[in-house]
Amino acid sequence: MTDETVGDEELEVEARPKGGMSGKKLVLFFILPLLLILIAGAGAYFTGMLDSLLGKEEVAEEEVVEEVIPAHGPAAFYDVPELLVNLNSSGNKKHFLKITISLELESQTDIPGIEAVMPRIVDNFQVYLRELRIEDLSGSAGIQRLREELLLRVNAAAAPIKVKDVLFQEMLVQ
Repeated sequence: MTDETVGDEELEVEARPKGGMSGKKLVLFFILPLLLILIAGAGAYFTGMLDSLLGKEEVAEEEVVEEVIPAHGPAAFYDVPELLVNLNSSGNKKHFLKITISLELESQTDIPGIEAVMPRIVDNFQVYLRELRIEDLSGSAGIQRLREELLLRVNAAAAPIKVKDVLFQEMLVQ
């Protein structure tokens, strides 16, 4: 504050910086409106209101229905004989796996070829299943790994016949 003397009276005059705005005015007149514009723009963009302004065209999605036509006729299924194996266990208690499997083939014409190599398929399955531990079969991830391994082994044993899938009909772990 500056003291000035005018006659016999003293006047107090406050010194204010010239130019510039106070912090409240800056927030009220510039930052707040800018923030509101940014929020409104982001909301319009994410809700799709600006798509026509930005030149984005709506692509009409056509529903594509594919007709599955098997190359050699309808799929065929072949039942593998029931397998009963003891699982690999580290303790005194023995665990057994009883499993019944069906093979999904590409066509009926593949069945005689599968029957011809069935002893090899059963042998490959037996060797693999005997090495499994009970922990390997727990959960859906364990069952999916088992399916994938058996599919690899049956396709290796039955080549050139292609087995499309291994289907579990029954699985009992004891």
